[in-house]
Amino acid sequence: MKRVFVIVLDSFGIGELPDAANYKDSGSNTLAACFATGKLQIPNMQKMGLYQIDGVTVGQPVEQPAAAYGRMAERSAGKDTTTGHWELMGLVSPKPMPTYPNGFPKEVLNRLSQETGRGILCNLPYSGTQVIRDYGEEHLRTGDLIVYTSADSVLQIAAHEEKIPLEELYHICETARKIMQGEHGVGRIIARPFIGNSPDTFTRTANRRDFSLVPPQDTLLDYLMKANLETIGVGKISDIFAGKGISKKIVTHSNDEGMQRTLELCQTDFSGLCFVNLVEFDMLYGHRNDALGYTQALNRFDQQLGELIPLLREDDLLFITADHGCDPSTPSTDHSREYVPLLCFGNPVKQNCNLHTRSSFGDLAATIADYFCIEFPGKFDSFLHDISQEISST
Repeated sequence: MKRVFVIVLDSFGIGELPDAANYKDSGSNTLAACFATGKLQIPNMQKMGLYQIDGVTVGQPVEQPAAAYGRMAERSAGKDTTTGHWELMGLVSPKPMPTYPNGFPKEVLNRLSQETGRGILCNLPYSGTQVIRDYGEEHLRTGDLIVYTSADSVLQIAAHEEKIPLEELYHICETARKIMQGEHGVGRIIARPFIGNSPDTFTRTANRRDFSLVPPQDTLLDYLMKANLETIGVGKISDIFAGKGISKKIVTHSNDEGMQRTLELCQTDFSGLCFVNLVEFDMLYGHRNDALGYTQALNRFDQQLGELIPLLREDDLLFITADHGCDPSTPSTDHSREYVPLLCFGNPVKQNCNLHTRSSFGDLAATIADYFCIEFPGKFDSFLHDISQEISST
């Protein structure tokens, strides 16, 4: 019974990509920003070879890493969660998804207002925590929707849970998703509910929900399902793929909950892929320029990783990676164009194996396909035989 676990540390980049300057991300390095706090304690990832990865100049390498290690470059255009995850599953996006640095066009918002019966507030790039402070009171008076964006390809809608119940907010976001197609096909529509009685007490809740574009073609997830293998999405994975190729959806509200569900799944019988997203690195710390918080979240994950490792079975493969960067030490509060780590661990995996730099996140998809002995199209390079001569893809 083969099982593969892919854990995405959302936004855990490890250094700028060669084209980072094109995205105004020169010098970005999420790992280095966390290391600079002096509080980073991640012995399990250190033992796996995190500090051995090409281009990583912080931390103390170990003499004999317990895993295969490397870094992956994003071939897709952009630095968005959606494009990053899609490429991890073998779908490259040659064009960046649309962004709106000056707000959304009137024709888009007029249609949203007409179809929901509610007015629109803000319509600017904004910090998600600041926007509810600045517009929350007016929203409570009028019931108008707080619509905002960021440097990413997103349309976000904030609403107070007592003014607009969650199910209504989700329905509004589904409506926005239907509107935002074609030339306005942003990567995600995000519901951002909040609570509180005043600007000082307004707080976003854990009831966020993402409404992504449907992937335009099949990903590895679809090919695994066609081969009668399970594809379990933990966290916002199902939302990112609009449910396409997901056999089981497990909703979580925090990194801790995501890892707890993963630990539970590790003790169950299934054949296939468990695909996990841990969103708080990005949502709570990267976007808020909270390097210490990010560091502490990494420390907590590493502790839980120590709980996961003994639960892995003989044929299990574990991959730890990311979807983009979000350097909490730069003036920008947006994603950063960075390499992502690649740590490969398990009984079948050769120790101290340097995978160097992979030219696409899609190499991971090709490797997983090889492991399950299924055909998977795409110009990617499987590294299955690199990580172990004992694993056969035939």
